[in-house]
Amino acid sequence: MNAEHKKTVLRMIPYGIYVLTADDGKGNIAAATVNWVTQTAFAPPLVVVAVKTDSGTYQTVKTAQAFALNMLGKDQKSLAFTFFRPADVSDGKLSGQPFRKGSTGAPVMVDVPGAIECRVVSIVEQGDHHVVVGEVIDAHLSKPPSGRADNAILEMRDLGESVFYGG
Repeated sequence: MNAEHKKTVLRMIPYGIYVLTADDGKGNIAAATVNWVTQTAFAPPLVVVAVKTDSGTYQTVKTAQAFALNMLGKDQKSLAFTFFRPADVSDGKLSGQPFRKGSTGAPVMVDVPGAIECRVVSIVEQGDHHVVVGEVIDAHLSKPPSGRADNAILEMRDLGESVFYGG
């Protein structure tokens, strides 16, 4: 296989940008920018998210068996970069961002367009990112978007010409 062709073609898959958060109830609160996300079923509503296995976020999600997926808006590029680094909880904020505890215990960011909370139903343990399957058990909408909901979300291509993940 031509490695450059593989990389280029895999980068043709569009990706939204999200912040995955979890709280294991033992003092570990994690947050990370993720982009390998999709809905996989209507009934029950299921989403999958790939999480890097050697990350603290992955361990926290596994322990908590729940997570929140915080949708970033088009104007929230800086938040995507903020959560490329390990999260810091201080002064009641998550890496400087206000949050509240959701129904699952996962942090739900206050200043994002929307968020879902999920209960982990399974984890596919393959590769350097494991696929976490979550059942959506709660949804939060800060403000209804004008137009298509998917147009309101920050996408990988919005982060600039040199930012890629995948391939």
